[in-house]
Amino acid sequence: MKRATMRLCAALCLVCLAIGASAQDPRTIAVQTAARTWLALVDKSDAQGAWNAAGRKFHATLSAEAWAMQLKALQDKMGRATRRTVGPARFATSFPGLPDGQYAQILFRTSFAKKPEGREQLTLEREADAQWRVIGYFPR
Repeated sequence: MKRATMRLCAALCLVCLAIGASAQDPRTIAVQTAARTWLALVDKSDAQGAWNAAGRKFHATLSAEAWAMQLKALQDKMGRATRRTVGPARFATSFPGLPDGQYAQILFRTSFAKKPEGREQLTLEREADAQWRVIGYFPR
């Protein structure tokens, strides 16, 4: 019995170390920080600021004016974000429809004023200046 308890404690310690190690991954921290910073602009309805802070691929897809209209329509439909919980970040060097590069996807469980159980998926790219920038935003 004592030996089984010790094994269980050792296993729990290993799990805690693994969780702590993944939480300290510098890429994950950088992607989460970039995503949260960008979402703060979205939360303030600062469409121009969010567009300016987004990546080149975002700019190539949407004009600042089109983005402002989409953001307003989204916030009219779902309301503002009231709570957001970050999920894991996934990294890839290839992404469908895009040239090879350094990409990350991150999913947030988000409560909106008009949709309490929403989600926000962000795609980020590490650009030439080594900064992670949002290139895709998919709220649902």
